[in-house]
Amino acid sequence: MRSLHIAGTGMMAQQTNVEVISNNIANMSTTGYKRRRAEFQDLIYQNLRRVGAQTADAGNILPSGAQVGLGVRTGAVYRISEQGSLSQTENRFDLAIRGNGYFQINLPTGEVAYTRDGTFALSPEGVIVTADGFVVQPGIAVPAAARDVTINATGEVLAKLDGQVALQNVGQLQLAIFANETGLEAIGGNLMLATPSSGDAQQAAPGAVGFGQVLQGFVETSNVNVVQEITNLITAQRAYEMNSKVISASDEMLSTLSRLR
Repeated sequence: MRSLHIAGTGMMAQQTNVEVISNNIANMSTTGYKRRRAEFQDLIYQNLRRVGAQTADAGNILPSGAQVGLGVRTGAVYRISEQGSLSQTENRFDLAIRGNGYFQINLPTGEVAYTRDGTFALSPEGVIVTADGFVVQPGIAVPAAARDVTINATGEVLAKLDGQVALQNVGQLQLAIFANETGLEAIGGNLMLATPSSGDAQQAAPGAVGFGQVLQGFVETSNVNVVQEITNLITAQRAYEMNSKVISASDEMLSTLSRLR
């Protein structure tokens, strides 16, 4: 019976759905996290009567035909890139992006990763780095004698030095945007890599056309809506249960057939 296999694919699809939802809920407090959404596709169809086939020599055409579907599969897991809420931290090196863009991070492998997590600090050499010690491009070093550091909306890092009235500009952060943000590959640690699907990174200073601005003393929280995720979880659970009932019904039908004499 096809129904056994069809319901099995339905249960596997809803299992994937629950896994995606559970990952969203687990990361509801992760800085810069973007929620995911599972999308599904129907499987190939079997033609019992092919659509458009001739039914007589006179040229009569079958108007609808008869196709039986073979189930469902996971088509994609999309990343929803809507802006998360901004939480004030008062930490001078905590940065949030309001609008489009990603911070660029130099990995030890030589690759460049991208992140919305602006929880930064200073290395022993005074360079702005991530929580894991990875350098934030373009590798801005803050003088050790700086009494205070201001990072403005356009990403300029301004240091206040003793004996100087004017602030010293020690560098400017750069943001990256992509034609297809969904195509970025997540590698964990709030980092993502560019892929052929995402396209090449386009770089510019914060505040440029198409790029967001930087806010000092803020971080971007996760964009996970807990109420929505719980509702989706209940829906996925009910869909899983209904597919399991189809398997039970198919089993009872096969049991009935096996008892025929």
